[in-house]
Amino acid sequence: MREPAMSAAQVKHFTDEGWVMVPDVYTDADLQLVRDEITDVIDATARQLLVDGKIGETYEDEPFETRLTRLYQECEEILPPIVGKAGGGHSGPAFFNFITHASILAHVQSLVGDEIVGSSVYRIRPKMPNYAKGAVPWHQDSGYFNPHCDDDLVVTCWIPLVDTNADNGCLQVLPRAHRTGVSRHHTGGQGGYLEITEQDLPNRLEPVTVPVPAGGVLFMTNLTPHRSTQHTKDIVRWATDVRYQSAAVPNNVGELPSEYDAERPLYEIACYPPEADFVVQSPSKPDDIVATWGEFNVLRQRYEDEGRPPGPRRGWEPIPQ
Repeated sequence: MREPAMSAAQVKHFTDEGWVMVPDVYTDADLQLVRDEITDVIDATARQLLVDGKIGETYEDEPFETRLTRLYQECEEILPPIVGKAGGGHSGPAFFNFITHASILAHVQSLVGDEIVGSSVYRIRPKMPNYAKGAVPWHQDSGYFNPHCDDDLVVTCWIPLVDTNADNGCLQVLPRAHRTGVSRHHTGGQGGYLEITEQDLPNRLEPVTVPVPAGGVLFMTNLTPHRSTQHTKDIVRWATDVRYQSAAVPNNVGELPSEYDAERPLYEIACYPPEADFVVQSPSKPDDIVATWGEFNVLRQRYEDEGRPPGPRRGWEPIPQ
């Protein structure tokens, strides 16, 4: 049975360890709506690629867990409509309803309070066998954020759309390492991501592999080192990662891209300025809530069309050769 919010024991585990896995946050019916929406995007893209002569078939008889692999092997152009370029990727109505679902917000409320902002950064990640960008090296999300947010809590929710385990590339976390601040990151890591190299990982802490069933959520702090390893199993490990924060944490709610000003006080500058933050729950200001996909899409499209503010610059150096 789906619990309405986190238990006291789960909140304590999150606080002490830097992460907690909660099963059954979503029902399979909730997940299926997102799977169907992604399938529609794949269908439309595949049909166009077939017309353009870039693939030999659309593989429509393949299941959700394997179809993308077949298409990608023929043409890599199948991916951008799903994962996006500069932004988080596909953001249709079902996906919006998914990330603003009452169940996920109730669990996040247990961690950040009842005034909740959907953070600017979300990603759809289809990890295919031997896909270079599927494996993400050790990093902390704060490595990508502005340093003035290092002491604030931004909750990462890693949400698979299929059952995940060590064989198909679930996440590993470094427990209790969130207590030691932001480690040094390097640019140019695996897949082009930021990376904490072995010498900069906290000593004497053993990684924990965290299987997450479909419908479950892995909640992590922005200071929790985590990684996703490569896998060779013939299955697409579909997952999303979404971030939430208290409305008291710096954000760009209501701000146009053209209004970004790096000279403002730091508390007025979002943790990650290139993407739009939005209010998802607010008992004190209910009129500020982005309640429909149409509103959400306008926000996302504005940052696509009008130009994104610059991302944080933390001075990370390339991995030594």
